[in-house]
Amino acid sequence: MDLSTTLNGLEEGIELYKQGESIDKLLTMFKDISQRDPKNPTVWSCLAWLYLLDDKPENALKSAQRSIKLDSRSPQARINLALAMMDAGQSGVRPHIDAAAQIMQLSPEIHQDIAENILDGLLRKPDWSSLQKVKTWLLPERQ
Repeated sequence: MDLSTTLNGLEEGIELYKQGESIDKLLTMFKDISQRDPKNPTVWSCLAWLYLLDDKPENALKSAQRSIKLDSRSPQARINLALAMMDAGQSGVRPHIDAAAQIMQLSPEIHQDIAENILDGLLRKPDWSSLQKVKTWLLPERQ
Protein backbone atom coordinates (compact mmCIF):
# COMPACT_ATOMS: atom_id res chain seq x y z
CA MET A 1 0.00 0.00 0.00
CA ASP A 2 1.31 3.42 -0.93
CA LEU A 3 1.60 5.42 2.29
CA SER A 4 0.91 8.73 0.56
CA THR A 5 -2.36 7.35 -0.88
CA THR A 6 -3.51 6.30 2.58
CA LEU A 7 -2.46 9.59 4.15
CA ASN A 8 -4.24 11.57 1.44
CA GLY A 9 -7.37 9.47 1.90
CA LEU A 10 -7.22 9.87 5.67
CA GLU A 11 -6.61 13.59 5.45
CA GLU A 12 -9.45 14.00 2.97
CA GLY A 13 -11.79 11.92 5.14
CA ILE A 14 -10.92 13.85 8.29
CA GLU A 15 -11.40 17.15 6.44
CA LEU A 16 -14.79 16.02 5.14
CA TYR A 17 -15.73 14.95 8.68
CA LYS A 18 -14.82 18.43 9.98
CA GLN A 19 -16.92 19.98 7.20
CA GLY A 20 -19.94 17.98 8.33
CA GLU A 21 -20.10 15.34 5.60
CA SER A 22 -22.74 12.64 6.19
CA ILE A 23 -21.78 9.68 8.33
CA ASP A 24 -22.92 7.30 5.57
CA LYS A 25 -20.52 8.81 3.04
CA LEU A 26 -17.68 8.90 5.58
CA LEU A 27 -18.28 5.27 6.56
CA THR A 28 -18.08 4.23 2.92
CA MET A 29 -14.89 6.22 2.48
CA PHE A 30 -13.17 4.88 5.61
CA LYS A 31 -14.24 1.29 4.88
CA ASP A 32 -12.56 1.65 1.50
CA ILE A 33 -9.40 3.05 3.08
CA SER A 34 -9.38 0.21 5.63
CA GLN A 35 -9.54 -2.35 2.81
CA ARG A 36 -6.63 -0.70 1.01
CA ASP A 37 -4.55 -0.34 4.18
CA PRO A 38 -5.77 -2.86 6.77
CA LYS A 39 -2.75 -2.36 9.05
CA ASN A 40 -3.33 1.35 9.67
CA PRO A 41 -4.57 1.81 13.25
CA THR A 42 -5.75 5.38 12.64
CA VAL A 43 -8.12 4.26 9.90
CA TRP A 44 -9.67 1.67 12.23
CA SER A 45 -9.97 4.21 15.05
CA CYS A 46 -11.75 6.66 12.73
CA LEU A 47 -14.02 3.89 11.50
CA ALA A 48 -14.89 2.96 15.10
CA TRP A 49 -15.76 6.60 15.89
CA LEU A 50 -18.00 6.84 12.83
CA TYR A 51 -19.79 3.61 13.75
CA LEU A 52 -20.33 4.98 17.25
CA LEU A 53 -21.85 8.17 15.85
CA ASP A 54 -24.06 5.98 13.64
CA ASP A 55 -25.31 3.93 16.63
CA LYS A 56 -23.57 0.73 15.49
CA PRO A 57 -21.66 -0.28 18.63
CA GLU A 58 -20.96 -3.86 17.50
CA ASN A 59 -19.23 -2.63 14.33
CA ALA A 60 -17.46 0.04 16.38
CA LEU A 61 -16.27 -2.62 18.80
CA LYS A 62 -14.66 -4.67 16.04
CA SER A 63 -12.99 -1.63 14.49
CA ALA A 64 -11.74 -0.32 17.84
CA GLN A 65 -10.36 -3.73 18.79
CA ARG A 66 -8.49 -3.87 15.50
CA SER A 67 -7.08 -0.38 16.07
CA ILE A 68 -5.87 -1.34 19.57
CA LYS A 69 -4.34 -4.56 18.25
CA LEU A 70 -2.33 -2.51 15.74
CA ASP A 71 -1.41 0.29 18.19
CA SER A 72 -2.20 -0.18 21.87
CA ARG A 73 -0.84 3.27 22.74
CA SER A 74 -3.54 5.32 20.99
CA PRO A 75 -5.69 7.06 23.61
CA GLN A 76 -8.48 7.74 21.10
CA ALA A 77 -8.60 4.07 20.13
CA ARG A 78 -8.84 3.16 23.82
CA ILE A 79 -11.66 5.64 24.31
CA ASN A 80 -13.45 4.36 21.20
CA LEU A 81 -13.17 0.81 22.51
CA ALA A 82 -14.54 1.83 25.91
CA LEU A 83 -17.43 3.68 24.26
CA ALA A 84 -18.23 0.75 22.00
CA MET A 85 -18.18 -1.60 24.98
CA MET A 86 -20.50 0.66 26.99
CA ASP A 87 -22.85 1.23 24.05
CA ALA A 88 -22.95 -2.53 23.44
CA GLY A 89 -23.69 -3.20 27.11
CA GLN A 90 -20.34 -4.80 27.91
CA SER A 91 -18.31 -4.37 31.07
CA GLY A 92 -14.57 -4.02 31.50
CA VAL A 93 -14.10 -0.47 30.24
CA ARG A 94 -12.03 0.81 33.16
CA PRO A 95 -8.61 -0.47 31.98
CA HIS A 96 -9.11 1.31 28.66
CA ILE A 97 -10.14 4.57 30.33
CA ASP A 98 -7.17 4.33 32.70
CA ALA A 99 -4.78 3.69 29.79
CA ALA A 100 -6.18 6.68 27.88
CA ALA A 101 -5.86 8.89 30.98
CA GLN A 102 -2.22 7.88 31.45
CA ILE A 103 -1.37 8.62 27.83
CA MET A 104 -3.22 11.96 28.00
CA GLN A 105 -0.98 13.01 30.89
CA LEU A 106 2.12 12.64 28.72
CA SER A 107 1.42 15.66 26.57
CA PRO A 108 -0.78 18.76 26.62
CA GLU A 109 -1.33 18.30 22.87
CA ILE A 110 -2.68 14.78 23.31
CA HIS A 111 -4.90 15.97 26.16
CA GLN A 112 -6.20 18.82 24.01
CA ASP A 113 -6.88 16.54 21.02
CA ILE A 114 -8.86 14.12 23.18
CA ALA A 115 -10.80 16.97 24.81
CA GLU A 116 -11.69 18.36 21.38
CA ASN A 117 -12.78 14.92 20.13
CA ILE A 118 -15.01 14.38 23.16
CA LEU A 119 -16.62 17.80 22.81
CA ASP A 120 -17.07 17.27 19.06
CA GLY A 121 -18.78 13.93 19.74
CA LEU A 122 -21.17 15.57 22.17
CA LEU A 123 -21.99 18.32 19.66
CA ARG A 124 -22.76 15.72 17.00
CA LYS A 125 -24.64 13.41 19.38
CA PRO A 126 -25.73 15.44 22.45
CA ASP A 127 -27.61 12.57 24.13
CA TRP A 128 -24.61 10.20 24.04
CA SER A 129 -24.64 9.08 27.67
CA SER A 130 -21.53 6.88 27.48
CA LEU A 131 -19.49 9.77 26.05
CA GLN A 132 -20.81 11.98 28.85
CA LYS A 133 -19.44 9.42 31.33
CA VAL A 134 -16.08 9.31 29.55
CA LYS A 135 -15.97 13.11 29.63
CA THR A 136 -16.61 13.04 33.37
CA TRP A 137 -13.82 10.52 33.88
CA LEU A 138 -11.20 12.08 31.60
CA LEU A 139 -12.06 15.79 31.67
CA PRO A 140 -13.44 16.50 35.13
CA GLU A 141 -12.44 20.15 34.79
CA ARG A 142 -14.77 20.61 31.79
CA GLN A 143 -18.09 19.79 33.42
